[in-house]
Amino acid sequence: MAGLLCGTKRRKQEENAERVMLDPTSRENPKFKELIKVLVDWVNSELEEERIIVKDLEEDCYDGQVLQKLFEKLWGRKLNVAEVTQSEIVQKQKLQTVLEAVNVVLRPHGWPIEWTVDSIHSKNLVSIVSLMVSLAMHFQAPIRLPEHVSVQVVVVKKKDGLLQTGHVTKELTSTTEMMLGRFERDAFDTLLDHAPDKLNVVKTSLITFVNKHLNKLNLEVTELETQFADGVYLVLLMGLLEDYFVPLYNFFLTPESFEQKVHNVAFAFELMQDGGLKKPKARPEDVVNLNLKSTLRVLYNLFTNYKNSD
Repeated sequence: MAGLLCGTKRRKQEENAERVMLDPTSRENPKFKELIKVLVDWVNSELEEERIIVKDLEEDCYDGQVLQKLFEKLWGRKLNVAEVTQSEIVQKQKLQTVLEAVNVVLRPHGWPIEWTVDSIHSKNLVSIVSLMVSLAMHFQAPIRLPEHVSVQVVVVKKKDGLLQTGHVTKELTSTTEMMLGRFERDAFDTLLDHAPDKLNVVKTSLITFVNKHLNKLNLEVTELETQFADGVYLVLLMGLLEDYFVPLYNFFLTPESFEQKVHNVAFAFELMQDGGLKKPKARPEDVVNLNLKSTLRVLYNLFTNYKNSD
């Protein structure tokens, strides 16, 4: 009798079971492929000291080893898990421990938990990418994720003994600000959304302000969002506003990489705080990523504090 009930229960579970797969056409989507590349490069950069090289997210992340090392590096703590896992049972146990720790960190900050032990271990690429994106955004990785990446997902479900197939659109990234959870709107949001004519007035005032000082070095700005993105003008501007020379060894005068640009902007932020200004709301990565509102916030803060300086 017990065996009969158990078998009935198992059949009901199989009846309602769902299988989710990435649509083959989405796998070739250029933006999705770009997202994969950015994530792989980021993971390899983070785990360089561990001498771990990831080539394929599906094949290299399903057993929990890479996820463990990545999360420990980002979190700054060690997990109590087995280092080598050969059997499927032990792999899933390890994944369970890693994902529980990940979820404890991410869930209070509103990140949707869209992965399970089974989905990761079965090499579900959508689940793995969702997890990686959430980790990258939560720990403010110095990378630029492509925005508005969506894929088609095939959902297969057994009902009344028949397989039913449907397609669902899955959003993997939105905008950087939305993914970071920055929903607090300010004057610049209003300007960008509802008053572009007034925004141009603000931009003109800021350009006049920065050029008043940068002209002393024979430098001139015409585009705020692009010419401050590498941090060089921000560093030089702070030196001019505070009347000191910034040693060239403190920053990259001709930055070539994303990391060097982030270093410059972060250094400029430090100079601002040394000058008594509040810590900028923007992240250095936002400025480097040509986020107009972030750049405007930083420059407007300088304008309000130094508009009367010569």
